[in-house]
Amino acid sequence: MPNRHPHDTLEVLSYPPQSPRHGVPPLLFLHGAYTAAWCWEHYQPFFAAAGFENHALSFSGHGKSRRREQLDSYSIDDYVNDVAEAVASLRAPPVLIGHSMGGFVVQKYLERHTAPAAVLMCSVPPQGLSAAAFGMFLSQPGLLIDLNRLLAGRHVALDTVKNALFAQAVSRADLARYYRLAQPESHRAIWDMMLFNLPHPQQVLEHLAGGRDSLRIVGAAQDAIIPASLVALTAKSYGVEPVIYRGMGHGLMLEADWHRPAQELIDWLVARFSPET
Repeated sequence: MPNRHPHDTLEVLSYPPQSPRHGVPPLLFLHGAYTAAWCWEHYQPFFAAAGFENHALSFSGHGKSRRREQLDSYSIDDYVNDVAEAVASLRAPPVLIGHSMGGFVVQKYLERHTAPAAVLMCSVPPQGLSAAAFGMFLSQPGLLIDLNRLLAGRHVALDTVKNALFAQAVSRADLARYYRLAQPESHRAIWDMMLFNLPHPQQVLEHLAGGRDSLRIVGAAQDAIIPASLVALTAKSYGVEPVIYRGMGHGLMLEADWHRPAQELIDWLVARFSPET
């Protein structure tokens, strides 16, 4: 591999396991739109304490990854290539855990690459973003307008962050911090998710080591962006049963009760890869 100039690097936040679990692959967390690897701030140390080597990637143009100034030029395929680059640096193929747009990227990655398992959290469905956008237009038009403002890098009220991500209590200090960390998203990537680059579920399943048994699909009952009905549509597309968390919103990994879906994911991973424990 050639030496890379710092502006050509990807941000990958890595947590070694405190007491490694035998036979368990590493985990790779993939963020959603408007965020970066920082959004896994609760999950990463929690999973490391439970014995899981884990990594969180910031896609190109996000967080501290390369070329923030070129954000709007990136497509979903570019983000897929980022995942492939990150995976190549790990000791073994990882379990892919994608939130929202990250879940969509997981699906597109699995069209051409294999993985031992995958988790889609509040993911954009294989049918794309159109139904979510239309539903938001009917039920919460103000939120849709503000998300479009964020997409363009314009300012919005803190309550928009609250409404978009949280169903549970969250402090104003945390909201302000998340807002400072948030960023615009690539218009090109959004259009890919709307219409131009939708996943093919059969191809996805063919590249999972255990097929649909290696796929976990998770949603939140009070998700204002990807409602539980669309999570159920994703699950139906892949022939699995969804796991829907009551009283939680789109920011499942940042909610006050984030440990609940995290622990159940750990239980699922242990049952899949370390059944003797």
